[in-house]
Amino acid sequence: MKMVTLNDILLFHKKIIEETGGREGVRDVGLIDSSLNRAFQTFNEIELHQGIIEKISVMTFSLINNHGFVDGNKRIGIATMLLILKLNNIKIEYTQNELVKLGFGIADGTIDEKEIKNWIEHHWAK
Repeated sequence: MKMVTLNDILLFHKKIIEETGGREGVRDVGLIDSSLNRAFQTFNEIELHQGIIEKISVMTFSLINNHGFVDGNKRIGIATMLLILKLNNIKIEYTQNELVKLGFGIADGTIDEKEIKNWIEHHWAK
């Protein structure tokens, strides 16, 4: 699985804020790092999150809900999801409105990790 680093996310967030507005800044870098690494957690040497789509779903959910940034958590969560999908040659088809609904649904608690995984699979352009 091709992945992004913490430094990639910090730079990506800065660029997103420059392009779309909002307040730049990190609230808690540990929460951002934790969001990225959570997908690779193991217990008794068994991965807790199986498969690339599940891992991306967990990262997306965590980036949005951990609130590691001062502003733009939904944007960075969704943008990171799209970036990692692209890095791993997974093409999805969606409208901008669908992405907005996904981000807001994750943030307000109506969409969880499993539903993110289902959303990605439903939009997969196979």
